[in-house]
Amino acid sequence: MKALIVDDNDIARTTLSHLAKQIPNLTVVNEYSNAIEAYHHLQENHVDLIFLDIEMPEMTGIELTKNLSGKDIIIIFTSSKKEYALEAFELNIADYILKPIMPARFLQAVSKAQSIIESRKENVQFGKEEFLFVRDSNITRRLKLDDIFYAEAMGDYVKFYTKEKMFAIHGKMKTAEERLPKDDFIRVHRSYIVSIGKIDTLQDGGIMINKKFIPVADAYRKALNTRMNVF
Repeated sequence: MKALIVDDNDIARTTLSHLAKQIPNLTVVNEYSNAIEAYHHLQENHVDLIFLDIEMPEMTGIELTKNLSGKDIIIIFTSSKKEYALEAFELNIADYILKPIMPARFLQAVSKAQSIIESRKENVQFGKEEFLFVRDSNITRRLKLDDIFYAEAMGDYVKFYTKEKMFAIHGKMKTAEERLPKDDFIRVHRSYIVSIGKIDTLQDGGIMINKKFIPVADAYRKALNTRMNVF
């Protein structure tokens, strides 16, 4: 992981840098004493992680985080005050460490960041051929698109169902909908995408696929009927 340290306190930056050197796969690429310099750095360079102080002159850590909205960067706030924690976590940060920073607490925050990065790697990856890659435990497997009956949203996961097995992938339903070929798959509900070729029957309120009833929301019914040539 490539990281930035942004803190207007010299001792705090030195402490964070020392702790980061104890973690083999963590590299601090630069340190900044103010958020504006860090912001300019991030317009031209990518990092995975920022250790970010909150109370800084000119631009606070919270303001910097808001300005970085949309960038794929993990934020760990470092602060001597608790009162910013609620606002900070509303920005979907990874962690909030209170100063003085203890080694065990630092390691815990970095481990959380590593877990987030690993979960992103488990998102669905589609190749040019008719298959996708899914992470099954610690093994990445190839799954043929033709084997998929339907996909179901479940919290932060999308479950892909085949005749033999279900694969749960960390990711969003919107991503699955964008990447599954539209000639073969259709959204029928907020929580379901189905393979058109696997639909057995249409009935009031839903469809049957492999003996599983799947609801069809009113907002998607017309498009489904059109694709199925239902009059």
